Amino acid sequence: MTAPKYMETPQGRRLAYHKTDGKGPCVVFLGGLKSDMMGTKAVFLEDWAKREGRAFLRFDYSGHGESSGVFTDGCIGDWAQDTRAAVEALTEGLILPVGSSMGGWQSLLLARALPSRIAGLVTVAAAPDFTEDGYWASFTDAQKQTLAEAGQVELPSDYMEPYIITRRMIEDGRTQLVLRDPLHLPFPTRFLQGTADTAVSVATAVRLLEHAQGPDMQLQLVKDADHRFSDDRCLAMLLTAVEEVAALAA
Repeated sequence: MTAPKYMETPQGRRLAYHKTDGKGPCVVFLGGLKSDMMGTKAVFLEDWAKREGRAFLRFDYSGHGESSGVFTDGCIGDWAQDTRAAVEALTEGLILPVGSSMGGWQSLLLARALPSRIAGLVTVAAAPDFTEDGYWASFTDAQKQTLAEAGQVELPSDYMEPYIITRRMIEDGRTQLVLRDPLHLPFPTRFLQGTADTAVSVATAVRLLEHAQGPDMQLQLVKDADHRFSDDRCLAMLLTAVEEVAALAA
């Protein structure tokens, strides 16, 4: 495995990345919360991009993987800054973001920030506004008090060690919400969602589909697929969606 390269954001954070040169639009993989660019979906798409001569970028947000910083110091807005910085420094022309879980939220924020750069969009188990509608909405009064007094709470995870959720993440998340205001996606958009996902519900996927506005938007539900969406069947569906959107954007 080749070593990552590094770039510095305008905010002084050092991001690790892997970039593949090729034809556009450049596919940009945006990972999930506490995930990294070595995940199955990211590496799978990079292998495809190399075979097809397609431009591709994967990177670690600050506080994730091999990038600088500590996870508990970060928030949605910081990672949105990281995403925009990576796109602006490392890609040219049109891009095709592929956002997984929290990366789905990041892809929507990117589309809002750089609409002229987006050729199309694919998400997997997109989790827009989860800090408010998932974490905060489910917190008990005791957890909210702990968050206010201690500045963080610990939540169990089905996939890794417990998440430490900070007050800064919750408060910043409220400034990054995308489901409260009009969300325009004027390009081919494909949302993929597993019905056995215990982290992001089908209802969330339907809410996003119903809220967003665009001329070519589809939601594909995959029976019994979980949040990882990384078995052979799911990876094939992901690739089909990416290839379809790339072809429509060409």
